[in-house]
Amino acid sequence: MKSHMITGGGGIQLHVIEAGNPREKPIAFFHGFSQSALSWSRQLSSPLAESFRLIAVDLRGHGLSAKPRDGYADSRLWADDVHALIKALDLVHPILCGWSYGPLVILDYLRHYGEDSIGGVNFIGGITKIGSDEAHSVLTPEFLGLIPGFFSTDAEESVRSLTSLLRLCFATELSPEDLYRMVGYNVSVPAYVRQALFSRALDNDDLLPSLRKPVLITHGRHDAIVRPEVIERQMSSIAGARVVRMATGHACFWDDAAGYNASLREFAHSL
Repeated sequence: MKSHMITGGGGIQLHVIEAGNPREKPIAFFHGFSQSALSWSRQLSSPLAESFRLIAVDLRGHGLSAKPRDGYADSRLWADDVHALIKALDLVHPILCGWSYGPLVILDYLRHYGEDSIGGVNFIGGITKIGSDEAHSVLTPEFLGLIPGFFSTDAEESVRSLTSLLRLCFATELSPEDLYRMVGYNVSVPAYVRQALFSRALDNDDLLPSLRKPVLITHGRHDAIVRPEVIERQMSSIAGARVVRMATGHACFWDDAAGYNASLREFAHSL
């Protein structure tokens, strides 16, 4: 694997991990709230790397990327981050894969730059809007109950809330090693970043009917964070979207990595 630092929107530095064959079709992964590029380790180190160029980015405020105090409410800055990734790494019609919060970032990009430079989109346990009662209606009470702790500057409360978040993400219990690693990159995200992400108010449902590039929607039947009904409530207007419901939790690409990877491979080869 290789690491890059690229310049994103507003001049901030974004950390990127790259694996796979640089001559093959690119797939770019965008992680969820308070996570990191390391979330995709079961893709980056999988047989997918033999057939595709795999890119995972630490979103602004996360991982090894810069953590500015402001700018998280600006849709254009998020869009510029994705645009910078595509241009800096010369990604030719990449597939953009977004988990949980990640689809919001992808839709920021599509709103400002359109679809011409991408090959397709994969929404994974994803949401398309945030900051309204309607948006919150597809989130589980267990997840919503954790939100105040995400914003706490008290270390013990923050770790408790983030550990509970991770336990909600997966249908099977994490190994102590995996849990320790994940808690580590979750707590590296400052509380002000987590609060800013949830302070956004945006609704991308107006974009969905206009999407023309292929879309794959992947969702776990046992998702304990984003209810599977999000597909009918928010994504049903995407014409021709392919829907795959997996017997997993929120992080289907981790719970059943082989199944998710096979589905992504099939989608990518169909483009």
